[in-house]
Amino acid sequence: MCGIAGMFDRSARTDEAQLQSIGKAMGNALAHRGPDDDGVWSDPSAGIALAFRRLAIRDLSPAGHQPMISASGRYVISYNGEIYSQDEIAKDVVARDVAFRGHSDTEVMLESIAHFGIKPTVERLIGMFAIALWDREERTLTLIRDRLGIKPLYWAQFGELILWGSELKPLHAHPGFQRAINHDAVAGYLRHAYVPAPLTIYQGVQKLPPGCMVTLRAGAEPKIESYWDARAIVSQAVRQRFDYSDAEATDQLEALLKDAIGRRLIADVPLGAFLSGGIDSSTVVALMQAQSSRPVQTYTIGFNADGFDEAQHAKAVAKHLGTAHTELYVEPDHARDIIPRLADIYDEPFADSSQIPTFLVSEMTRRHVTVALSGDGGDELFAGYNRYTTGQNIWNRLQQIPGPLRSMAACAVHSLSPAMWDRLTSPLPRRMRNVLSGRRLYKAAGTLGDRYGDSFYRALVTQWDQPDRMVPQGHEPHGVLWDRSVRDDVPDFVERMQYLDLMTYLPDDILTKVDRASMDVALEVRVPLIDHRVVDFAFRLPTHLKLRHGKGKWLLRQVLYKHVPKELVERPKMGFGVPLAAWLRGPLRDWAEDLLDAGKLAQGGLVDPAPVRQAWTALLAGGRGLEYPLWTILMLEAWRRRWA
Repeated sequence: MCGIAGMFDRSARTDEAQLQSIGKAMGNALAHRGPDDDGVWSDPSAGIALAFRRLAIRDLSPAGHQPMISASGRYVISYNGEIYSQDEIAKDVVARDVAFRGHSDTEVMLESIAHFGIKPTVERLIGMFAIALWDREERTLTLIRDRLGIKPLYWAQFGELILWGSELKPLHAHPGFQRAINHDAVAGYLRHAYVPAPLTIYQGVQKLPPGCMVTLRAGAEPKIESYWDARAIVSQAVRQRFDYSDAEATDQLEALLKDAIGRRLIADVPLGAFLSGGIDSSTVVALMQAQSSRPVQTYTIGFNADGFDEAQHAKAVAKHLGTAHTELYVEPDHARDIIPRLADIYDEPFADSSQIPTFLVSEMTRRHVTVALSGDGGDELFAGYNRYTTGQNIWNRLQQIPGPLRSMAACAVHSLSPAMWDRLTSPLPRRMRNVLSGRRLYKAAGTLGDRYGDSFYRALVTQWDQPDRMVPQGHEPHGVLWDRSVRDDVPDFVERMQYLDLMTYLPDDILTKVDRASMDVALEVRVPLIDHRVVDFAFRLPTHLKLRHGKGKWLLRQVLYKHVPKELVERPKMGFGVPLAAWLRGPLRDWAEDLLDAGKLAQGGLVDPAPVRQAWTALLAGGRGLEYPLWTILMLEAWRRRWA
């Protein structure tokens, strides 16, 4: 696990000293990702420099140093990630009479590319990766990102200058980098709380989409191609269902997960796992422990706040499995101390508030191990989010209501203010109050004329509706969430929500959050539940094997119940969050008030202050569901003051 960066001056006007100096500076901007080693390789005749920062995980010797040159001398690679199919690929390479200098996955992958080609090699990779590959013979640069977007890869084109990096920070280190803000990206950010790919916060800079590679050469336009098409995979999967019994499906999934997890237990450094006590992380830890002769190291954090603490559940699961468990109860001051650092950790606007506990658990875990396994991805693949069950139930009921009555219902909802709806629903249980907040009711009412559920899903994942009205000069990009043809490939409403999350929320929010939080403290996090083979398997399952009796992740639960008693993990789903509303009304109020100052927002020019101030006033008066859209503004303004 590492950080990569580099530059390609296609005019070849950058001399050797400049290439080395700029490459070094770009690499140093990623020192937090790779504290163990660094390197720069350059060729002034081509204007190319590849930079690298190493977090040593496999082959800790100098034989794992990057950038690495192939035995033939043709290819140079700088790569971030881990390849878990290394052994199978190595056997085929050895059959070509190649003698390896070390035992790193980098060398195996590089020699496979040299002997079998780029695409044939990449298609065999099981793992997470962001790759920069220079072909000295063809004088082409190829940037490659893993299938699910686990590892980030940014690239930019400014005339003849190409820049790339694991984060945006190294791009800032190049004197040719241009910081013009993309206001369309700001509009997209306000809806999602992340900048939707392939956009970034800067004009001219892109995220390479998951499952894609881009080929760059002098005198030619960039060529982007997909080597793994998630839409084609999912479309084929839902039309070629498994015909397993419940028991057969459970056994098949367990065997697949054991293989995916077992591959991720290989490391030359200490290894552990995050454990929240929920279904996903408990399944990962259970199957880790089943394959380990020693107690697995597990880590969790707790909060002394009602509704936000899972530590006691994690402790019970750890005790049953016999892991070596470490927990840390975080004091509010410690958690809040992280907030001023978030704009540095996430170098473009990012506003999933679980970024705070994710950083804290990564920080604690890194004191003990260098690698940790995580349960991320289980919700998307096995229909675990509340919005799948709640959304399906509400949508099915809405479809039974004639169109004219739905229009009348929308008018009825809009006849009262969100604050009034909050007061009317205040006697309901806490979980129902959150679902039926005035703000959510307003958003849902706006979708009642939708026949297919597309706008209904967008309402479920929206922070600020109609963001175009809030962003001067900005026009919200309409990506896959507006693509009506998706319903032809994925007709089932719940599966369509899963697919859309797989394409957007998973790489742009969940995996971004985990990568930045963990790599800021030089911790490698592996995510076995989104092994691409598990993705294909999960979408071939009939819906009743994922959703049953009003609960998601039915099949994943059956696997877990073979290792952990049902009563230890069965409870209402709890997000990995912090008491954000209470903090904003209390100890964070002065900090927020400064960032939400109407004059400073107007001066910054990114958002219209009026709706922001209205929401802030409503939150302080007790309004529900407003803390999250306000968090998007707070993180945007904090980012602007730090970077813009």
